[in-house]
Amino acid sequence: MAVPHPAGEFRITTLYSVPDDAWYLELDHLPSGGTTLMLAIVPDEDPAREPSVCVCTPTGSGAEHIDIPVPVLRWYLEQVEREVENCRAWMRLRPEVVSLIKELRDEYGGGIGDEHYPPVLARLRAELAQDDLADVLPHAFGRTPEAF
Repeated sequence: MAVPHPAGEFRITTLYSVPDDAWYLELDHLPSGGTTLMLAIVPDEDPAREPSVCVCTPTGSGAEHIDIPVPVLRWYLEQVEREVENCRAWMRLRPEVVSLIKELRDEYGGGIGDEHYPPVLARLRAELAQDDLADVLPHAFGRTPEAF
């Protein structure tokens, strides 16, 4: 998933690393061909693992110095903070809900396509109380029951 900065020269690309059990949030610079300038690693299944942010150095021929304006850096770090809060929040739910979220995140990689969402939503509605459904959907898929 990619989220462009309102000014247009930067975007955040979010992806999940199954081997690391962590979300990666890359700050990319679009005019340079999508060069990744920063990488946040947000572990989502082990509260003992701390998130981290790495500064990436462009390499190779033609590598250039790229400035990150402070408003863009704030925007990026706010997005990272939201992801950290989201990942930590679901780990504090009841163990059976945490287990279901982990199962769904593993199966669908943290996101679900529109073609798969309605049958999964119907199944979860049949199996879960409404309060649990409201906890599971955003943390498993980043969606709400009303999202479809």
